[in-house]
Amino acid sequence: EREWMDRVRALGCVACEKDGNPEVLAEIHHIVSGNRRIGHLFTLPLCPNHHRLGSIKMPAIHPWRARFEAKYGTQLELLAALKKRLGVFDEARYEA
Repeated sequence: EREWMDRVRALGCVACEKDGNPEVLAEIHHIVSGNRRIGHLFTLPLCPNHHRLGSIKMPAIHPWRARFEAKYGTQLELLAALKKRLGVFDEARYEA
């Protein structure tokens, strides 16, 4: 789990990358379901602005999750893309 989070953090913020600003320093965001973290392997790299600070123009996942996901995709979509990029994608976990 620690290795995964280190690899993810090193990639930089996934939202900034979608905005055309790759390799912005990131912190770890844990994906939650039912108000509970679903594990350290379900994490995304987000800069402080996209994670918790944000603004109207740069929505943070906390507290504007719906606005963030409308702009960048759902957390599970971002995670699936991240796992593909790192070569650890497991399609069965993301089937509808």
